[in-house]
Amino acid sequence: MTPHPLRTERSAPQTASAVTDLPFKPQLVTLVFRGVTSLHVSRPAARAAASVTRTVLTEIIDGARSAAAEEARTKLIPKDLVSAIDRNVEVEVGSAWYLHSPTFHGLVGEVRNADGALVSLRERRGARTPIGVACAHRFEAGVKRLLRSRGVRAVPAMVRDLDGIASVFLTDLARDAAEVVREGGVKRFGSAVGPVVPGEPSPAPLLKDPSLALSARRGDGRTVGGHDVLAAVTMQLFGDLRERAITEAAEMATRTTSAD
Repeated sequence: MTPHPLRTERSAPQTASAVTDLPFKPQLVTLVFRGVTSLHVSRPAARAAASVTRTVLTEIIDGARSAAAEEARTKLIPKDLVSAIDRNVEVEVGSAWYLHSPTFHGLVGEVRNADGALVSLRERRGARTPIGVACAHRFEAGVKRLLRSRGVRAVPAMVRDLDGIASVFLTDLARDAAEVVREGGVKRFGSAVGPVVPGEPSPAPLLKDPSLALSARRGDGRTVGGHDVLAAVTMQLFGDLRERAITEAAEMATRTTSAD
């Protein structure tokens, strides 16, 4: 795909109830983490990951809803998903799903080996199905709930694609969060990142751009914390979507801590 950086309709501001009402339950998030790491997953980490996944899927759904509205349709179909991703480079996440969904078969492009021979889709997929793809069905209830909250419906194929994108994205996020714990921070471009989550040890102050912040991770090396998830977000997302995902996760954590 060659995304075009056109802006889609932005998500409506989150109310207090929306911030704390997560379509992807922390228990499910913890299950995903356990599939990729043996580290303990704290409740703030599970909530942060659930919030970030909600933010990403909301942006995709709103973009698809705008595409459907242009054709005076109220039910989302797979081509609306393609339009949403093509129009907004920030939501091109969970890319491992694209090789396993009929929706994207015509968009992933050709790949050739060193001899110039065309590499088949089966070869590109590999012998093993990624865990995020295999477990995508877990997200169906949450995706349907999120669709209802955005005032739209979707055909089954569209729901399956959203399931897959959510599952692969969250699996990648869990893997990166575990890497943050193991390496003591984000080790990219010579920097380490440690955003703040209420109720957990605060890292050193960050620079204006989180991806360039110089900060050492704090906490034990056996537990994935909320700040580790937010650090992983800087590896998975960028632009306005990244900033909003981090902000909404931190706001949700603040409200949850206050409620507790």
